[in-house]
Amino acid sequence: MLTIDCKDVLPIKNELLVYVSDQVAAIPTLKNNQFMLSTFDDDQILDTAVVITAIKEFLDSIGETPNFAVISNNDTISITSITGKTIEYDPQTSQHEMFSCTHCGFVTQYQVELNTHMRIHYI
Repeated sequence: MLTIDCKDVLPIKNELLVYVSDQVAAIPTLKNNQFMLSTFDDDQILDTAVVITAIKEFLDSIGETPNFAVISNNDTISITSITGKTIEYDPQTSQHEMFSCTHCGFVTQYQVELNTHMRIHYI
């Protein structure tokens, strides 16, 4: 399991989570200032280099590569501002809260969909 610390890039955390988890085929779990990635199979290990590459690709796609460093320390990857610049929240872009299943990591932006999904764990 890898932890990605997003305290310097909070406005784009949800989009980053979706992109990275899709690129590395991992289950994401949201936390306040970070998210965690775990494998579908407990015997597999996430390749930190692949996760870092995916994060850098995402930052490059939004033009923020020169302003942020991606630093790995054991099972934690931090995205840190190099220049002190913060990513501004664009009010034109709709930011939705994301909901995550505590059992399997399923992620949705709809509370109702999460509630329906959670029922399958209790059947």
